[in-house]
Amino acid sequence: MTLKDQLITFIGPGAMASAMASRLIKGGIQSPENIRMSGPLVEELEELEKRLGVSTTSDNLKAVKNADVVVLSIKPQIIKEVMDELNGAIPEGALVLSIVAGARLDSIVQGLDHAAIVRSMPNTPAQVGEGITVWTATDDVTEQQRERARLILNSFGKEVYVDHEDYLDMATALSGTGPAYVFLMMEAMVDAGVHLGFSRRISEELVIQTFKGSVAYYENSPRHLARLRNQVTSPGGTSAAALYYLEKAGVRTALSRAIWAAYERSVELGKGKKSDKPERE
Repeated sequence: MTLKDQLITFIGPGAMASAMASRLIKGGIQSPENIRMSGPLVEELEELEKRLGVSTTSDNLKAVKNADVVVLSIKPQIIKEVMDELNGAIPEGALVLSIVAGARLDSIVQGLDHAAIVRSMPNTPAQVGEGITVWTATDDVTEQQRERARLILNSFGKEVYVDHEDYLDMATALSGTGPAYVFLMMEAMVDAGVHLGFSRRISEELVIQTFKGSVAYYENSPRHLARLRNQVTSPGGTSAAALYYLEKAGVRTALSRAIWAAYERSVELGKGKKSDKPERE
């Protein structure tokens, strides 16, 4: 299976879309001339042409013409507007791959009047080739199209196929939003290091390498996480004191509730519900 002769169009040239295109090119999976990106900002499109060598357009209808794969990489808030514009315009036989949070398969099928849809949830580390993407597909997606989807998703990390799209909302809350939880924890630890007396540079170096090393240690000795935690927790020691305080403060419960809140918001987005809170400027 190869994508060399396939035209891939990205509707929405944001950070994730440009990262996906970049990984496809760097990995030798697709050539720049077979990648097309569409968006409203001319300056952004010109920068992509210069940096990646892809073709660009501000006309979505022109962008999907003759496309073999159409990647929906737009914000959830404008998906209806974009689908109204593209309704009936996706070439027959093309695969639509959506990375739009909360957008359900049936709504995309109806909105585009197109049956072959893959819904996926990548996360931010995909931008450096270390992402994890959960995905599913409609029954109309052929085995060949599934393999194309796997090639694309594997180009920026790992992929996990699930047989029901309800898992996508769960993945949005756990792995899709997950980097935000990690960055918040890292930020708090860096600030604590500065409070202790380290310079911010040294504190950041210590925290970053601690996270990287912890993951690497787990990967080289895959045991239950609780067992690994117990290995570094001596009775009456510093780790025991720290973990006691974290448990007493309800950190585990707060994190679990945060993930559940993200899941509920993903479900709401799928139903077209807007947030009660005003968007930031």
